[in-house]
Amino acid sequence: MDDLSTIGRFGSGRDVRRIEDAGLLAGGGHFTDDFSPPGLIQLGFLRSPHAHARIVSIDVAAARAMPGVLAVLTGADLAAAGVQPLPLAPMFQRPDGSPGASPLRPALAVESVRFVGEAVVALVAETAEQVKDALEAVIVEYDERPVVTELAEAIAAGAPLVWPAATGNIAAQMKHGDAAASDAAFAAAAHVVALDLVNQRLAPASMEPRCSLASYDANDDRLTFRLSSQMPSGARDSLCAALGLPAEKIRVVVGDVGGGFGMKTGLYAEDIVVAYAARAVGRPVRWTPARIEDFLSATHGRDVESHVELALDETGRVLAYRVRSFANVGAYAGTTGIIIQLLIGPWVSTSIYDIRTIDFDFQAVLTHTAPTAAYRGAGRPEAIYLIERLFDAAASKLGLDPAEIRRRNLIQPEQMPYTNAMGQQYDSGNFGSILTQALGLAKWDDFTTREAASRAAGKLRGRGLASFLEWTGGNVFEERVTVAVRGDGEIEVYASTMPMGQGIATSYAQLIVDVFGVEIERIRLVMGDTDRGQGFGSAGSRSLFTAGSAIHHASETALANGRALAADQLEAASVDIEYAEGRFRIAGTDRGIDLFDLAARQPDSRIYVDATSSVNGPSWPNAAHIAEVEVDPETGAIEIVAYASVNDVGRVVNPMIVRGQLDGGAVQGIGQALGEHMRYEPGSGQVMTATMMDYFMPRADIIGGFVHLLDQSIPCKNNPLGVKGVGELGTIGATPAVVNAVVDALVRAEHADACQLLQMPLTPAKVWQALMS
Repeated sequence: MDDLSTIGRFGSGRDVRRIEDAGLLAGGGHFTDDFSPPGLIQLGFLRSPHAHARIVSIDVAAARAMPGVLAVLTGADLAAAGVQPLPLAPMFQRPDGSPGASPLRPALAVESVRFVGEAVVALVAETAEQVKDALEAVIVEYDERPVVTELAEAIAAGAPLVWPAATGNIAAQMKHGDAAASDAAFAAAAHVVALDLVNQRLAPASMEPRCSLASYDANDDRLTFRLSSQMPSGARDSLCAALGLPAEKIRVVVGDVGGGFGMKTGLYAEDIVVAYAARAVGRPVRWTPARIEDFLSATHGRDVESHVELALDETGRVLAYRVRSFANVGAYAGTTGIIIQLLIGPWVSTSIYDIRTIDFDFQAVLTHTAPTAAYRGAGRPEAIYLIERLFDAAASKLGLDPAEIRRRNLIQPEQMPYTNAMGQQYDSGNFGSILTQALGLAKWDDFTTREAASRAAGKLRGRGLASFLEWTGGNVFEERVTVAVRGDGEIEVYASTMPMGQGIATSYAQLIVDVFGVEIERIRLVMGDTDRGQGFGSAGSRSLFTAGSAIHHASETALANGRALAADQLEAASVDIEYAEGRFRIAGTDRGIDLFDLAARQPDSRIYVDATSSVNGPSWPNAAHIAEVEVDPETGAIEIVAYASVNDVGRVVNPMIVRGQLDGGAVQGIGQALGEHMRYEPGSGQVMTATMMDYFMPRADIIGGFVHLLDQSIPCKNNPLGVKGVGELGTIGATPAVVNAVVDALVRAEHADACQLLQMPLTPAKVWQALMS
């Protein structure tokens, strides 16, 4: 019989329906574009049609004279006003030991443009139509320059330079490991396996594009800035730096966020212009981009080419792992784009395997393309793809089952806590158990029967395995939250993390119910206001285990304070006060007081706690994902016919939400495997996939369904809740699982050599060509 208590119905561990959904489904969301303060005016951008050119002249006279136009801004105007470019942290070096080199990104282009879509002129007018008309009257004269968009051409001798100080177009480099030890291991190896692998460029496509709205109050000399962001505090700090304002002069407010996927973790150049324009004109200014503007100028993800090698002994044990990677970070290298590829990805490169000897060389390369930054997984999908493809290649070369070669190299439970070759410590994990469960769930040993049935139907069938872990936390493990038990019958909690479709408000509410035992309807979550609190925000799958832990701590503190207050009201000792489901009571009696009645008797009619707490480090969720595909040999078309996974995400607060995150993440990973690719035309740098008509987007029918099993037997030891991040796990596992399955199908059809050249995305045309070779 189900627990009928409030905690039993709404506490953690239950499939509680998302409390966010009712309002969103009824059109009650509060997105940036929904706000229209009095006096609102519109802003738009004229963008570069060239990937690389010197700006010879800008003529805005005709535009300024057009109806409704209030301001026309150029990069020179902003520079003269002291507006600063986006910062680049001085934490990287180039191969010769000199500092990392990249042009700094100005809010509007100054002197040169470096990618198609870079903002050159901003125009403010009364209406959006007036903005569009006036932008057409702006005349910009360009002197076109040579263009490099692909990694191979960018690093070639004599290639046009994106930035003079970045010789060879290398912005930064990081090496990890012991090259000499690795060379010795490769020299002694019984087997060496090598692959050239590509993680192609992807375009995050959130349901809600970027949008920003700035309002300036001249009386208080204060700016209120609304935008769609995963990290309000970080956006405020960057805006302060760009405009030269102290933190108290800017308030950042974020309402609902229609998807982030990492694209909305930082401040954009356009946001700086919107904020500056509001102060300059003295009226609220809003910029709502067209979808094509996001394709052209929002940050992209991935775009890494790697040569990878494994040295193995005669039994299939890995002796050393060597990686040479070049990451295309675009025309303006950002701190996030560099650190993801040169450090965060390498942190998980050896994954769940006991690989002690590594030799990694990662280089960030400048090209005339849009900058890259965080995208769901942020370095971990790229790294896991490399090692998982290599293990399948090694299994094929040694004649081993793909699961067996992985099992021979797994880190064992008794090795925990385990420090990997990059110095990262895994607190918990039983990787062999997860793999065994996944193999059983997917009926791995019965594959030949299913393959025979597919062949009888004229299809090729393959299976692919990805057994892996990931790092979560954003490398910031502290959060501040406030809890207010209010006399009006609500518990209001503020956190600096952000909801963006992942259901975090529901999970937080369940944690609060765990402590207070009140109906979930009494919980009110508030997020996205830098006047209410500061914090890192939502990135790196950190929200639940950092802010969730902080909420749990603050809630328990508020309850303890309430117990002391109740003891005073009831004239009893605190040790004699019991609490259950919203009521304090003297033990053994019927004398008590309601939680909210007690709050109403306090100053400000509330019991209030402002608390900052920390967790001890990252979480290391891990999983085994297995995909099966059928390939039509006549067309190259791929159908995912089965997908099973077992996932260790520690303690699960809401299983329904976790499965939803795994589903959504896996679909994004499948999108990379089968179709997504942000493409630039070689030579011109023109974007070839700048609309939904041209860019492949995974649809709901890309797979029939997922079977996800959640193993909660291995809690995280780095936080009091025992939870591990889950938001990016599906994305990381799906890509190699699906690609390995397709390659397996082709190998079984005796096309192994063609598979060596097959790169993502695995479109039907590419697969058909491989089958015809």
